[in-house]
Amino acid sequence: MAFTGKATFSAGSALPELAEDVADIIGIVSPYETPLLDHLGDPKRAATSTVHEWLEDTLAPNTDRINQTTFSPSGASDTSLTVDNGERFRVGDLVRPEGGREVMLVTGVTGDDLTVQRAYGGTTAFTLVDNTKLTIIGNAALEGADAGEARFTNRVRQRNYTQIFSSTVSVSGSMQASRAYGVSDEVDFQKQERMRELLRDLENCVINGAADLFNPTGTSTVRRTMNGEVRSIGTNAFVPGVGAMPSGGGSGDELSEELLNAALREIWEQSSGNVDTIVVGGAQKRRINEFASADRPYLPEDTRYSDLISVYESDFGVCRVILSRWAPTDTVLLLDSSRIEVAPLQGRSFHFKPLASTGDSVTGQVIGEYTLQFMNENAHGLLRGRAV
Repeated sequence: MAFTGKATFSAGSALPELAEDVADIIGIVSPYETPLLDHLGDPKRAATSTVHEWLEDTLAPNTDRINQTTFSPSGASDTSLTVDNGERFRVGDLVRPEGGREVMLVTGVTGDDLTVQRAYGGTTAFTLVDNTKLTIIGNAALEGADAGEARFTNRVRQRNYTQIFSSTVSVSGSMQASRAYGVSDEVDFQKQERMRELLRDLENCVINGAADLFNPTGTSTVRRTMNGEVRSIGTNAFVPGVGAMPSGGGSGDELSEELLNAALREIWEQSSGNVDTIVVGGAQKRRINEFASADRPYLPEDTRYSDLISVYESDFGVCRVILSRWAPTDTVLLLDSSRIEVAPLQGRSFHFKPLASTGDSVTGQVIGEYTLQFMNENAHGLLRGRAV
């Protein structure tokens, strides 16, 4: 028998007689995670000026290159050599040319011209050519000799600039007093939303930010911005057609394990940095996962197939692979996280600052000021121009 009593379907198309059924949960799908900031953690200290500076130093170099185009016919008997930087050498240095087993003894230094004893200690003479790399093995001092001339390096001051991150919150008195689904306090909810946005933007700027070339400290009309990691890396920026690619990295424009290892080796060879973090976007993360795809076993009884590399271990470091939405799609960042800090200006970490209201509203700013301390840029590297 058909039902003839009062039912929900007889309450009208707009259901004016029924109470609304709205879930007391608000769903947010916009991405706001900050995996790189989470990985780096809190800084050891805050910045104390809008121009944040730090000191860097180096040891006296122990390598140089030959700078001459004319040699004897064999190139294995020349005792006079011209180099790029003669001040790096001292009488008594034992020198080895790259690619050979010969050891040479430096017997004289005049400007950029060296006088050397070839095939020292019975080693086999090596054919020298222009741009051959010379490595100083060490210096042999004479017994009882006077002290040599003092050598030193100058510390270098590096800098970055603080950037102000700000977002305004304004809620009318009526909205604040009204009952809303999923929200007990509208002002607090808006604070949380704006904070998520600013943290998202901070990570993006840490990776991709750039300071103004002409007025980096800012003016009344020029906004002060920080240099990010991509902008800060120069020595080991491996970019096809722009910077030298790492030797032994293979060919092609796709990221490969061979290329990644070659880049890590280049960084290791000319710095004591310990690359422990690889930051990539989705496309390059898939390339890294594919490193082991061909060798990953899958048995008939397996019900789960894993295609994920979260840690990459090579001869040149154990690296955690960080997937960040804000990394450029064609770029792989190779970082030493111990030399990176994202520091707030003292007393200016993210906070809510109430503002005077000019009407019936609650108004304020979520505001913070941060900079990137990126020490020893040659301890880091990047691969750019990778196929996506």
